[in-house]
Amino acid sequence: MGEPFESVVKMYAKLVEMPHIPITFTPFPISRLPAPECRKFIEGNDPITGRPIVDEIMEALTKPLTEEQKYAGIEERPVLPRLIGPDTEESLHKFFLENAMTDYLPIVLPTEERVAEMLKGTSHKSDEVLADLRAAYEAYSTTIEKAAAIAVMAGAKPEYFPVILAMAASGVSGISTSTQSFTITMAVNGPIRNEIKMNSGIGAMSPFNQANAVIGRAATLIAMNAGGGRPGDTYWGSQGNTLDYNHANFAENEETLPADWKPFHVQNGFKPEESVVSFFRGYGVWHWKNTNEFEKHKAVVQMADWMLPSNGICFLLDPIVAKQLVDEGFSTKESVRDYVYENSLVTIEEYWKYQHMDTTRHAAEKGFGPHAPFAHQPKDKIVNRYRKPDDISVLVVGGGTNDFWQAVDAQYMGSFSIDEWR
Repeated sequence: MGEPFESVVKMYAKLVEMPHIPITFTPFPISRLPAPECRKFIEGNDPITGRPIVDEIMEALTKPLTEEQKYAGIEERPVLPRLIGPDTEESLHKFFLENAMTDYLPIVLPTEERVAEMLKGTSHKSDEVLADLRAAYEAYSTTIEKAAAIAVMAGAKPEYFPVILAMAASGVSGISTSTQSFTITMAVNGPIRNEIKMNSGIGAMSPFNQANAVIGRAATLIAMNAGGGRPGDTYWGSQGNTLDYNHANFAENEETLPADWKPFHVQNGFKPEESVVSFFRGYGVWHWKNTNEFEKHKAVVQMADWMLPSNGICFLLDPIVAKQLVDEGFSTKESVRDYVYENSLVTIEEYWKYQHMDTTRHAAEKGFGPHAPFAHQPKDKIVNRYRKPDDISVLVVGGGTNDFWQAVDAQYMGSFSIDEWR
């Protein structure tokens, strides 16, 4: 199978300004396959053309290029007009669906009047260009007006718009290009949580709050319409991820934090009075059912041990669990983080078993990449499951109705100011 990648390879050829360069495809996947299996691929046929791969390579290296293949330059991609024009509501909805501009849930049609109303949510000019977004290799730029149109489509209110702009300007795509079905998780901190009535309590990660739902949804629509995200074109998550509908978007329950537990944005250098959105990238949510067999801190470590070695983890602790951890001697979030780091251990053999690809290990053995410190060590040596304590994040969310909690096997990506987009 190589067909899903034909479009991205041709896209990359355009990016390097050689849109007609000869291309040969190999079957996929090749990761986690032994070398003899990969060699069979090379000795076989190109899955796109059906011709022998070796013949195509030799021909590309020895045969003179045609005039078309010699062409070097940028080929502009088509751009939709700013205004579609008048039509029936039914036809307009059909237009958005047929052009893959929605998440296939109903949208609010972004009329000029609605977009103008959304723009009242920011002091920035409508033609201001935001940071580039990329679902794959190619970066796309967008304007605040286009972001406003997408916010309308998602069902947002103008007061939500600064949060959506902070997401769009972050450069973090709500859609990942990987063949693994990644997703992002989003958390909001600071005064804006209460200003726009985000839910941080009972049901905060369920579909019971407009701000939580549509802000998270907007991240996907931005990735599709302002970041080039398209299944089979720039998105290859083999199974996909249902969290992409709204990215488990929630607000941290700062009001229930124990005395010395800082809000997440304050932990990352912001002031308490600032409003901030934070991103985490991973796979999905794990749920821990409390038992009486473990003290909370030991149960938290056991949950951390379920995750793949070296990937990040984001604990989403119910306020009850946060209080219980304080009672067990963990006076700060950092003390929980450090305890998990020091007690989540694996052997080197186990560590490499979960690193998916031989290329990761080969790069590490040559001194490259974040896994380099784990190369050339005895397989029975005990090491930390996570590369550094900061790969472990702790947030408090929930209504305190049960001492269950969840975690996302996701690594912290960064936090971004919302206030600058007001």
